[in-house]
Formats: sequence, structure tokens, C-alpha cells
Amino acid sequence: MNYLVIVIGAIFVNNIVLMQFLGICPFLGVSKRLSTAVGMTGAVAFVMVLATIVTYLIQNYILNAFGLAFLQTIAFILVIASLVQLVEIILKKVSPALYQALGIFLPLITTNCAILGVAILTIQKDFNLVEGVIFAIANAVGFGLALVLFAGIREHLDLQNVPKGLKGTPIALIAAGILAMAFMGFSGLV
Repeated sequence: MNYLVIVIGAIFVNNIVLMQFLGICPFLGVSKRLSTAVGMTGAVAFVMVLATIVTYLIQNYILNAFGLAFLQTIAFILVIASLVQLVEIILKKVSPALYQALGIFLPLITTNCAILGVAILTIQKDFNLVEGVIFAIANAVGFGLALVLFAGIREHLDLQNVPKGLKGTPIALIAAGILAMAFMGFSGLV
């Protein structure tokens, strides 16, 4: 039951993007096309889950063991940056088209505060490794859900007759606000 609460809470109730406002840069930057949103979701999910596992182990077996917990943020950022480089190398070899489509936003995963936020929240919530991995996967799904929904909305908005003053970013921000309010309907669920 505890795992189900973690999953429902991370995906819907406390969505990392729409409720906690972490990861807004890729949310707004990569959501113009559905294909790039799906690619970014996969890259973020991979890095988020791997970073959570590695940072959990570093926190519990190195930082806490040697009284270096104050180095948490620096250590976590170094781990995330290394993992993003790994993803970049893999994408360049496996899917050059997706690598090109993600463009500048792929290196920006390094500074995606959603990944760092999930790693830190896993430690703050005192999750064990299994709960931390489930939390990271659920947050990655929540991130992906928000990103794909928003990309679909933006693609649909491009086909609509939007007033000139609202075209582009203004209507996208209005749509993001409405999407966030829709997710507020899940509050109190868990």
C-alpha cells in the first residue's frame, strides 16, 4: 500500500512540474512538439532514476558515514552531470535524430532541478532504496505525463486561431496554468 501512495502522490498529487514547479525549463522549452517531448521524457526518466540510485548510495554510504552530509548538493550535482554526459553519448550513437531534436535541452538536463529535487527529496523523506527508486520512477512518469500533455495542448493551440497578442509563449503559459489547476483536483487523494 505504501508504494501505491508514493506512486499516486508523485504522479498526480505532488506532480514535480505542475505542483512543485521543478523542471520548468524543459517543460516550456521542449514542449512545442510531441516527439521531442517524448524523447526528453525518456532522457529525464533515465537520468532521474539512475541519479536517485547513485545519490542514495553516495549519501548513505559515503557522505553520512564520513560526516560529509554538508557536501550533498555538490556531490549530487556532479553525479547528475556525469549521468547526463552518459545519456548524451548514448543518444548520439543510438538515435542521432532524437539527439538533434533535443538540441540544447539535452545538456540542460544537467541543470534540471527536477532531477536534483527528486534525489534530495528521496533523502529528506527518509525513503529506503526501493522506495526511492519507486519515487524516482513515479516522478519521471509524472514529469513525462505533464510534458506530453502540455506538448499535445501546444500542438493543438498552433492549429487554432489565437489572438495575435497571445500567440506563442503567452498562450502556452496560460495553458500551463490551467493544466496545473487541473492537477490540483487530485490534491487530498493521498
